[in-house]
Amino acid sequence: MPNGAEIVERAVYDFQKVQAHMKNAKKENATVTYDGLKKDYQSIKAVLTSLGVNLTDIDEIKE
Repeated sequence: MPNGAEIVERAVYDFQKVQAHMKNAKKENATVTYDGLKKDYQSIKAVLTSLGVNLTDIDEIKE
């Protein structure tokens, strides 16, 4: 069973990965892909916020 720090670490990693894919999708004008990733972005952002993670420095998309 993962501890709290491991859960936060994984969520931050996933958040950064989704943001990178969102940037690529936006560059390629892949709107359907971007919209799907945006849902993941919003979900992970909500989880991180509820865990008290400060997203100021790592949130590059800011949507």
